[in-house]
Amino acid sequence: MAAPLILASGSTARAKMLRDAGVALDIAVPRIDEDEIKASYRAEGVGVEDTAIALGEMKALAVSRKVMAADPGRHVLGSDQMLECGGIWFDKPMDLAAARAQLMALRGRRHHLVSAAVLVKDGVRIWHHVDRAELTMRDFTDGYLDAYLGAIGADVLSSVGAYHLEGLGAQLFTSVRGDFFTVLGLPLLPVLAILRTHGMLPT
Repeated sequence: MAAPLILASGSTARAKMLRDAGVALDIAVPRIDEDEIKASYRAEGVGVEDTAIALGEMKALAVSRKVMAADPGRHVLGSDQMLECGGIWFDKPMDLAAARAQLMALRGRRHHLVSAAVLVKDGVRIWHHVDRAELTMRDFTDGYLDAYLGAIGADVLSSVGAYHLEGLGAQLFTSVRGDFFTVLGLPLLPVLAILRTHGMLPT
């Protein structure tokens, strides 16, 4: 069996998804300025899918270049998730006030979550995949929103959408179209398939 996959991410949700699916992991958090990169790509007219792929690749390459000299042949997975609603890109909220404002902006509207994954080996991208899910948020009351934020607290700050669909956040929605793992932040099934191809999971 190949050496453990290196996940180029500080996301506990992605690490949990992969480990729950039986993937052996090492974690390495890359240092890149995501906000600056997103702003640059948006100014250049780059689409949300291509931006998500580019960010995932930058994360994986940053880690791969650090480890390849001492530990060649390691596979590094980079990933990114972006939220788009009416042409506006949303980022993870900085605090609960920002989370409340974001959920109010999404209330009663349809938005898209785009999740990308990029596999890199020895500083070269060898695979990528991007998937999109469509979510419609119900027109909840201000009182419900305040109660929701009070119940879930700072955990919403770890989600680009300021919700956890796998928990209490399910009550915010009327419909979800697309892959559940994509909503959580990683196109997991295609990732598992490519890991099997490269001998990192049993066939």
